[in-house]
Amino acid sequence: MTRIAVLQMTSGIDPEANANCLTDACERAAGEGAEVLFTPEMSGLLDRDRKRAAANIAKEAEDIVLSQVREAAAKHSLWVALGSLAIGHGQGGWANRSFVIDDMGEVAARYDKMHMFDVDLESGESWRESNSYRAGDRIVTAQTPAGRLGLTVCYDLRFPALFEALGREACDVIAIPAAFTVPTGEAHWHVLQRARAIEASAYVVAAAQVGEHADGRCTYGHSLVVDPWGEVLLDMSGDEPGLGFAEIDAARIAEVRRQVPSLANRRPIST
Repeated sequence: MTRIAVLQMTSGIDPEANANCLTDACERAAGEGAEVLFTPEMSGLLDRDRKRAAANIAKEAEDIVLSQVREAAAKHSLWVALGSLAIGHGQGGWANRSFVIDDMGEVAARYDKMHMFDVDLESGESWRESNSYRAGDRIVTAQTPAGRLGLTVCYDLRFPALFEALGREACDVIAIPAAFTVPTGEAHWHVLQRARAIEASAYVVAAAQVGEHADGRCTYGHSLVVDPWGEVLLDMSGDEPGLGFAEIDAARIAEVRRQVPSLANRRPIST
């Protein structure tokens, strides 16, 4: 068994305040016996005003949130699946980048979100992530105390081919950090998270943003941990930030894969 912590937060437009929240969560998670902390998408900055946000987005080596979380991870001997940060991209623009930080404070893996959220919702919300962010082009996994961890970010949830690829990598856990809108969350959040866990025969850990943010947006919350059978082990409030805990059981993964050997039975499909 591996104990994990899941941070649900209401990130704002001040990276220093967000960093303080993250480092506090590291201390609390380690104090409660967690070996890995999972945090949401855009943990370091959530700001829909791109001009204002630009003043707070740096390249990886200069990012103050990443630096402080790395220090906290080392201080508390804690692994951190840092959901994502807005990071200056070497080829121009920004990356929505997820990090895995080990218990020595070193970056063990990094993943750039592949699928850009470009959509007009009936609620009147309009999002064009691709206007500022550059999409990633490869899957990423990392070996952690919770097993092999596959990395995705938010909107990636809706693209089964990515999860099929992670399934081929025999991931034990898949992280799906998110800042889901309320309308799409109410409609699809739970069913898609459970489906991805079942398809991959893996745990899904979905740390989420929640509530009303300083930039005016509202996010759905309901951070989840789902086991490989699709059973919801943790479902946090849709109203408040907080820290939740769950157990990752390697024996449960093996049990489910014996009962439903879909990964072993998968066949290539030609068109």
